[in-house]
Amino acid sequence: MIKKIIFLLLLICLVCSACTKKQPKTDTLGQIIQRDKLIVGVRDDAAPFGFRDKNGNLIGYDIELAQNIAKDILGSEKKVEFIPVTASNRIMKLNSGEVDILIAAMSITEQRQQILDFSLPYYIAGQAIMVKSNSKMTGLRDFRGKKLIIVFGSTSEGNLQTNVPDVDVIGFKTYNEAYNALKAGKAEGIVADDTILYRFAMNDKGVKILPKRYSQEPYAVALRKEKESTRLLSKIDFIIDNLQSSRHLNQMQKKWKVNY
Repeated sequence: MIKKIIFLLLLICLVCSACTKKQPKTDTLGQIIQRDKLIVGVRDDAAPFGFRDKNGNLIGYDIELAQNIAKDILGSEKKVEFIPVTASNRIMKLNSGEVDILIAAMSITEQRQQILDFSLPYYIAGQAIMVKSNSKMTGLRDFRGKKLIIVFGSTSEGNLQTNVPDVDVIGFKTYNEAYNALKAGKAEGIVADDTILYRFAMNDKGVKILPKRYSQEPYAVALRKEKESTRLLSKIDFIIDNLQSSRHLNQMQKKWKVNY
């Protein structure tokens, strides 16, 4: 009788163990499909990639790319939610799970590849310097001992330290703050991707962009560096490759005036 009781207790334990066993975690692509919505971290201060129109709606090259990805995965470009991010908080918002992916004028670097996965590049930018129109500066070397502005979380600071280690770097959280600081005379120039600086130079004759480019900055979609991202990364690469081969990316670049 005792043996039967022990056997029944063991059987109950096995059944309970099987019932409480965790189900395999759904990967990121599966979660997006189940949710029927793609959540994307984007910039809202980085025209023409991500910015707001006069009605406050998010528009831009990155926004349209996100809509194309949502349409391919979920069947509608409307099935996407945009979460504004900055250069300094975007990686945190991605790794915390607040967003599925980042399409935020973000370039691929070796340092970032240690903690993130990146898609195929969807645009190649280059770092440039913007100064006031009456500035006598002609190139990066002229800024030795001078003040230059960068945006926190961008690749600009590392490039400055490599090329001009004695430059005085001033950082701001957004490009609008950086631009306002330049106009206020707090520094001699701003270092940023040329595509970001064009917005200011096109709308303000009081500033200009120096001709030389100091890097190649391939922009790509960023994903969490985990096995759950594998299928989503493959899908996004497939979408970007199709947009490239069909010349749709080229049409988007012309539309948003980023094909300089």
